[in-house]
Amino acid sequence: MRWVTYETDDGDRVGVVDDDRIHPIGPGVSLIDLIGQGSEKLRAAGEAALTSEAHTVPLAGVRLRAPIPRPPSMRDCLCFLDHMRNCQQAMGRPRTLKDAWYQIPAFYFAAPSTVVGPYDDVAISPGSSWFDFELEIAAVIGPGGRDLTPEQAEERIVGYTVYNDWSARDLQTHEAALAIGQAKGKDGATTLGPFLVTPDELEPYLRDGRLALRVEATVNGRVIGSGRTDSMDWSFGEVVSYASRGVDLLPGDVFGSGTVPGCCLVEHLSLADPASFPGWLKDGDVVELAVEGLGRTRQTVRASVRPYALTPRENPDRRPPRPRVNRAPSRLPYTRGLHEVGADVWAWLLPDGGYGLSNAGLVAGEGASILVDTLFDLPLTAEMLHAMGHVTARHPLTHAVLTHSNGDHTHGNQLLGEGVEIVAATATGAEMPHEMPAELLTATQVMDVGPATPYLRERFGPFDFGGIRLRLPDRTYDGELTLDVGGREVRLTNLGPAHTGADTVVHVPDAGVLFAGDLLFVGCTPIVWSGPVGNWIAACDRMIATGAHTIVPGHGPVTDPDGVRAVRGYLTHVVEQADAAHARGVPFAEAARTVDLGEYATWLDAERIVVNLHRRYRELDPETTPELSRLTLMAMMADWDAIRGLS
Repeated sequence: MRWVTYETDDGDRVGVVDDDRIHPIGPGVSLIDLIGQGSEKLRAAGEAALTSEAHTVPLAGVRLRAPIPRPPSMRDCLCFLDHMRNCQQAMGRPRTLKDAWYQIPAFYFAAPSTVVGPYDDVAISPGSSWFDFELEIAAVIGPGGRDLTPEQAEERIVGYTVYNDWSARDLQTHEAALAIGQAKGKDGATTLGPFLVTPDELEPYLRDGRLALRVEATVNGRVIGSGRTDSMDWSFGEVVSYASRGVDLLPGDVFGSGTVPGCCLVEHLSLADPASFPGWLKDGDVVELAVEGLGRTRQTVRASVRPYALTPRENPDRRPPRPRVNRAPSRLPYTRGLHEVGADVWAWLLPDGGYGLSNAGLVAGEGASILVDTLFDLPLTAEMLHAMGHVTARHPLTHAVLTHSNGDHTHGNQLLGEGVEIVAATATGAEMPHEMPAELLTATQVMDVGPATPYLRERFGPFDFGGIRLRLPDRTYDGELTLDVGGREVRLTNLGPAHTGADTVVHVPDAGVLFAGDLLFVGCTPIVWSGPVGNWIAACDRMIATGAHTIVPGHGPVTDPDGVRAVRGYLTHVVEQADAAHARGVPFAEAARTVDLGEYATWLDAERIVVNLHRRYRELDPETTPELSRLTLMAMMADWDAIRGLS
């Protein structure tokens, strides 16, 4: 039989489904009441309902609740060990499991108060950027028991249902450091339904005593994973038996199977190939889980409220971070916020100019304005747009230009109105989909990646990468483009590749202002992700040649042509150091450890010399200097920073 609990104006009702119609049980009876009496009495109650002349209800015409809307307890088990192997691999760890996984049928407790029905919307766990689903099946206990054998435990199972263990992977990963079990990463929601299917109905699917049900999980119609439930390493009988040791199991207790391998998002994560990842769940995504014999769930993911922030306690054992001071001279006070840098031209500044602390700009014409770049996360961008509101209320944004593809200049794009045309160089538009996805940057905040962990936490910890959707340019250009912004000329010129594959500068001739994007770092060290270095040096000359007397860098305080000359000097120094070391036969890694930074040693983020030397070595000798991933280079920078910090 297939049992359901459904909503009525008078409260929940229980019924048996036959031919897509519900045959109801009398009011005031819950499914827990029925299953506590055992399988035989449950069958008798169902048969009585099927033969009753009581009015039936079309299944499609009701809102189904979870079959057991509030279970006495919920244990989610880890019966599929391949799921655990896949998860470890996704997190950059070996697939080998500890011996305990083969000795103990593990489980953790879930929150009965967060159970939802099979077609209910599901809110993303507050504060999570890595929201995931897990396709499982669940066994439901009828008459309880204690100290059961596996055979007795199987007999206590009164039915099965689809189980979706919604998971906030970033919260789960962060909490794992506590080593006390699951917490907020796992109590956001659990789906049960649509039916509670009795074991006799599933007998055709038994293979060697286990249910062999085909399963499939999709997101927005795209298949994420599929498999069969008879690949369980631990049976339901075994996990229920283990849970019953010294414990009274109660009618309605739920045991999830754990995830069928491949049927969740985290298993498809590859830090080495982030572009292959299908993406974490976002507002509006539709998740469908289908299980042969048990039915199908279909749910829409919804955004949630931001959590109330708690103030962390100071760790007395943690070495305090070294103070960061941007010592570069500035034409204006280098403070967070909006600064007028010319006639109806403003710069938005974020000290100290380190990772993610980027600048942006606003140029107003008659009844129109153009934004230069957005920021690293949505709260930062919203703060900036609000501060610009007194200008954009009179001169609405009509355009936004992206200086390059990095997320600290593009992640806030979605907050721009649909009427704002986003413009970028062609190569910028092509690069953006291949940047590290915003939500994966949360890994720097929650994952233990070894010695680089403190470095990454310090650099990226302040940002909120939740809810970011990539918005690509509406219009691209090659070479140069002149825009009319309310009768005002704004010139865009691609001077890349250098920092990235394309680097746009924005010149406002009538104000003598140039927005340099990340072709200019002031008081902090440039980073040559793309190169060639020589092209960046040439770009410095071209920026000076514009004649602009006020120059807004991508990072650091507002400057003038002398600030450009300083960056040119640094890049020239990199070339000289790299070329000399290479000529002496010094390997790249050794050159990075021993390089003399000279006058540039006091610039913030000096460890970026690692990336810059690597890029130059690649130009000099691509055959013997291997291409390294950004993750590898970040780890090398962390190591460089740690060593120099102790010297």
